[in-house]
Amino acid sequence: MSMLLKESYICLHNLRFHAYHGVLPQERVVGNDYTVSLRISYDVSEAMKSDRIEDTLNYAEVYELVKQEMFMQSDLIEHVAYRIGQHLADAFPQIREIFVSITKHNPPLGADCDGSGVELHLIIDKTK
Repeated sequence: MSMLLKESYICLHNLRFHAYHGVLPQERVVGNDYTVSLRISYDVSEAMKSDRIEDTLNYAEVYELVKQEMFMQSDLIEHVAYRIGQHLADAFPQIREIFVSITKHNPPLGADCDGSGVELHLIIDKTK
């Protein structure tokens, strides 16, 4: 019997940060709690056979890159999510697609909710 790998993803779920994004001045002073989740389309076929970190996308390196972007202030989390995707694509050219979501907990909406956020599905265009 043989198996073929159809698709593979590297996932990081609910990374937690306290950061200072927002349009309102108080958001930039007090900050807010955020969670970031990633699903990265990445060929892990070598790694699943070799058991070598060199053959896959290192989660710790991905986390450090996300952390850098989360601590760079922006008005909009849409912009932060895009920067995360761009930085990942630049750092790891083998990435094919990135799903990134950012949730702002306690948004200044005056609503009782678990958070507000953004989800991006970015396809890396290798032709440009």
